[in-house]
Amino acid sequence: MTMTRRDALALAMGGFAVSVLPLPALADATADAIAKFTGGATAGEGGLTLTAPEIAENGNTVPVSVDAPGATEIAIYAPGNPTPDVATFKFGPLAGSQAASIRIRLSKTQDLVAVAKMADGSFVQAKSTVKVTIGGCGG
Repeated sequence: MTMTRRDALALAMGGFAVSVLPLPALADATADAIAKFTGGATAGEGGLTLTAPEIAENGNTVPVSVDAPGATEIAIYAPGNPTPDVATFKFGPLAGSQAASIRIRLSKTQDLVAVAKMADGSFVQAKSTVKVTIGGCGG
């Protein structure tokens, strides 16, 4: 197969168009991931604490902790990252507490979202905005 200049130009324009589109696609990816985690159920408020710094000087190591007494699972999402799923923690019946902490990478300033599945099958959600001065995902 021979590629003409016209084909190369069309391919380049298509690549440019795709590079402009990811922001809404990332939001959709996060909404899809949350819907998959909750099974389509609506998440309420309260009962989940998401702790993250207001300003992260370096996006490579942002400390995040979650705490949801009575939860069986907690998932953390970063909608502005190339891959929005960050971590999922599962707690068994013998867990001393339903809390976890982790250091994550954030590519840019964004809202972190945590969703917890409670023992009664309901879901709760919490959000926290983190301002990143130096991106950790190649930014």
